[in-house]
Amino acid sequence: MNFYNRKSELAELQRIQELSFSNYSRMTVVTGRRRIGKTSLIMKSVENSPTVYLFVGRKNEATLCAEFIPEISGALKVFVPNEIRTFRSLFQYLMQIAEQRPFNLVIDEFQEFFNINPSLYSDIQNIWDTNRKRTRMNLIVSGSVYSLMLRIFQNSKEPLFGRADNMIRLSAFDTETLKSIMRDHHSLYTNDDLLALYTFTGGIPKYVELFCDNSALTVDKMISFMVRENSPFTEEGKNLLIEEFGKNYVTYFSILSAISGGINTQPGIEAALGDKSIGGHIKRLVEEYGIISRFRPILAKEGGQTVRFEIMDNFIRFWFNYFDRHRSLIEIKNFKGLHSITTADYPTYSGKILEKYFKQKFAESQQYRAIGSWWQARGNAYEIDIVVLKMEKDKAVAAEVKRQKKNFKPDLFTIKVEHLKHKALPGYSIEQMCLSLEDM
Repeated sequence: MNFYNRKSELAELQRIQELSFSNYSRMTVVTGRRRIGKTSLIMKSVENSPTVYLFVGRKNEATLCAEFIPEISGALKVFVPNEIRTFRSLFQYLMQIAEQRPFNLVIDEFQEFFNINPSLYSDIQNIWDTNRKRTRMNLIVSGSVYSLMLRIFQNSKEPLFGRADNMIRLSAFDTETLKSIMRDHHSLYTNDDLLALYTFTGGIPKYVELFCDNSALTVDKMISFMVRENSPFTEEGKNLLIEEFGKNYVTYFSILSAISGGINTQPGIEAALGDKSIGGHIKRLVEEYGIISRFRPILAKEGGQTVRFEIMDNFIRFWFNYFDRHRSLIEIKNFKGLHSITTADYPTYSGKILEKYFKQKFAESQQYRAIGSWWQARGNAYEIDIVVLKMEKDKAVAAEVKRQKKNFKPDLFTIKVEHLKHKALPGYSIEQMCLSLEDM
């Protein structure tokens, strides 16, 4: 698959490189969940300049250094003593080379030093502080374990706190990029195909690439490619999240499973988990891991009790709904049964994701000051899928999302909007609309 999007991130990385090479050393941190395309972006940004790329695997420090020495020697055409057995000494040696000439140093999976030798972060800090102003190194570090990368660079108790000149957190592809990919790889795609790609991948580049490379870009072909023996997706969610949560992942998995199944309030989740107290786990899932988000009705007060939780990553949400929930089918290799369940459920499931797609489109347009949903916790169960506030004062849009427009009931929706206006948006002029597959 071709290299798509990332124009602003590429421009920023190249701007920093120019400063590093012409002035003095800079440190950039690139984070984002696994499969988001961090390494591809970084290597694209440095492809026409001298670059040392070091991947930090879970190995003994001396073994890693033995692997790094020929990489450095080959990339920079310099002699590196084979006797170096600590990364501290190797980093010091690289800084000495940077006194003589500029180059990029990319350290991938930087958080793995926690498992190898945590004191290296203090070593790197000391060497960096001492040498950065008289060297010309463009140091880029990246990591897939978001919580650890956050701790390394944003926790005031950690040695590298405040050392990063720039922090770039990569997001998934936007909706226009997904359309471009579809046009390039499946020009006759339907809007349902586009929705399926968004539903299953959430725009995560690696997953999109897998579908493209295997010519699986219709709804049926995507489901067949995912739900089969030896599928790359079967264990992906588990492997991805255990990297973040570590050994104590069971409660986190139970919470995510409950949310994916539609139990989206804290009391409801606690009841589903046998009245287990989960306040701390929820807080970490929101603030440390960034896997779920809190949502309140639009314009509701921040401290209000009307809160719902939602899994932000479309793939993780899908994985819990089908691969985790139907683990027993996978264990007995009944992929035919799982395929039938997924195919039958797809229209209903994707209808929920269609709402998220349109919220994302509203956000990408950069024409609104607030985007959300509205619901009433008590009394009549009024709920509106999407409410957006325009930049103009006292103007809003209320939208109901349906896969098919024929299922929209405008009279009933008008009643809901009048209730919204009375309860939350008095004085507002509210435009009403139905958004469906044909509006994608």
